[in-house]
Amino acid sequence: METAYTIVVPDADVLSRLCGTNDSNLNLIEQYLGVPVFSCGNELSVAGSDPDITRQFRYIIDRLLDEVSSGSDVGPELLTSVLQPDAPGGLSGSHSDVAIMVPGAVKKIFPITRHQTELVQTMRRKDLVFCTGPAGSGKTFLMAAEALRMVLSREKKRLVLTRPVVEAGESLGFLPGDLEQKIHPYLRPLFDVINTLLPPSSARKLLESGVVEAAPLAYMRGRTLNDSVIILDEAQNTTCEQMKMFLTRMGEGSKVFVTGDITQIDLPPRIPSGLVQAVRLFRSIPEIGLLDFGPEDVVRNPLVRKIVQAYENN
Repeated sequence: METAYTIVVPDADVLSRLCGTNDSNLNLIEQYLGVPVFSCGNELSVAGSDPDITRQFRYIIDRLLDEVSSGSDVGPELLTSVLQPDAPGGLSGSHSDVAIMVPGAVKKIFPITRHQTELVQTMRRKDLVFCTGPAGSGKTFLMAAEALRMVLSREKKRLVLTRPVVEAGESLGFLPGDLEQKIHPYLRPLFDVINTLLPPSSARKLLESGVVEAAPLAYMRGRTLNDSVIILDEAQNTTCEQMKMFLTRMGEGSKVFVTGDITQIDLPPRIPSGLVQAVRLFRSIPEIGLLDFGPEDVVRNPLVRKIVQAYENN
């Protein structure tokens, strides 16, 4: 009997959604791999023992299982984007190697577009990475997920989340509550990522133990952060002085991820953005990763992509 590689699927309903109507999805996967793919009970198998084919088959099924667990329908459009190497989010050697697997997470994270794939690869190669782009393009989500992976895999000791909190002339000291209550609304998008990936109890333990630390940008002055992953979110709202101060906090063995949308700068008029200046200054430094996402990378509601494109075309 010919050998086969088999993946056990959680239940019959999930298997049915993966296979598609009249096994239409399996037929597309067969055409892509060039070998038979078949189901039996709650198992999916691919014929043969070619390691490259089994690797690709495992990636395809893992990716589709992740989509199903998120409530998505595995339709022709999604499957085509996974299988076609030249399509955004399509399967390639690089795509199959950049899944973000956070220990203890409820799901794997897969980059969907080519720029997202490049971002994950760049974060793993370089210690300082800037990523600009529109809302909904996955910048913050991927950075926070990769940072969690490194911390929970014990590659780094802690994750520090920060962002500027003065966006409309309001000082942090005038906001109600203690420090945690003051900064929580500003760092909500980063907390949302943690809560999406980890069970609530795990997320709380990380914050209570200090493994994940949230700090307003103003409180970073004078610190040296060693063996850490530091994320600066909404960096378009830093001044040039704040950006310089933040970047020089980077200590031994640390990685720094900076993200922002330069089309949504909330600084007062005539105050230049530290993110815009940094991207311009660092273009000639090969050790620094610089990525710029576009409307094609927006992965929220499809209408968001059209909104971003409309503003760009204005």
